[in-house]
Amino acid sequence: MNNNIIYELTPIEFRLDLKDPFLFTAHHIDHFPAGNAQLGPVSPAQNHEYNMYYGETVPGFPEHPHTGFETITLVEQGFVDHFDSLGNGGRYAAGDVQWLSTGNGVEHCEMFPLIHQDKSNPFELFQIWFNSSAEQKKQDAAYKMMWREQIPHVFETDQESRKSDIRVISGHYKETEAISRPPHSWAADSRNKVNIYLLTLEPYAELTIPATSPTSSRFAYFYQGNTLKIEDQTVQHKYLAELKPDAEIHLKAGGLEARILWLEGEPIDEPVAMRGPFVLNSAQELDDAFRRYRATHFGEWPWDSPAPVFKREQPRFASYEGGQRKEFPESEL
Repeated sequence: MNNNIIYELTPIEFRLDLKDPFLFTAHHIDHFPAGNAQLGPVSPAQNHEYNMYYGETVPGFPEHPHTGFETITLVEQGFVDHFDSLGNGGRYAAGDVQWLSTGNGVEHCEMFPLIHQDKSNPFELFQIWFNSSAEQKKQDAAYKMMWREQIPHVFETDQESRKSDIRVISGHYKETEAISRPPHSWAADSRNKVNIYLLTLEPYAELTIPATSPTSSRFAYFYQGNTLKIEDQTVQHKYLAELKPDAEIHLKAGGLEARILWLEGEPIDEPVAMRGPFVLNSAQELDDAFRRYRATHFGEWPWDSPAPVFKREQPRFASYEGGQRKEFPESEL
């Protein structure tokens, strides 16, 4: 596919391969059953039945390291329990976003407790792997919670009174600014034009996304609905479109509600060397980072398990500064 607006269309099963400053995005979906007393599945299950079941009891990803990039985790359904080697922890859920800058190294775990015992626990999230500049890779790791109550929404109505909802995760949409990003993020500087939106269009709703700079990377992932028109091209759901950045893009939903992950940003334009969970600028830097990890584990793991979880009744919260400071969304106070 190559035309004036859509450069390429790619069918997606799980992983979205992207371009600088984005590395890739994983679209995780699991249909977990009701939970048991240990927050695992109530019915016996083999791990291979699910995409994200690497723990022994609770689904998720036990203790593992990262360095040199950022993970931006957007939860659509379910709960996530976060623990890291900085001594921080937290629980977040549908509509929340966690932005983790891994910097010069951190270990963390992401567990998916099955909170509901009387019904199924559907789970869905996006995790965007977002690169860092060489200087940002040297900074200490840090993370920020963006609660659903705080994330800005822009509501637009087309000529037929059909509505669109634009959740502004990063950057800005027209005059609406997102919550600030971690300070040592490529996305923190407005000159880098890192705009991340979650778009929801009512059936047949029309929406026009403003142009960005001609040098930006730009992608739209149509992940829910039946069809979506991008300009005059009809796109099926679960397709990724690489788009012309310096043009307004007209969208029109089909007969079902349409949901789209929208990503755009200026490239970092530095070499990328990636090996597993480490992203640096050269093979030598990767070798050095793996030696440093084997020697230090990026700090002492302060938790009593590689896959800890909070109690079922724990409300959403985040802890920072080694657990010295806690933050709760307004609805949990």
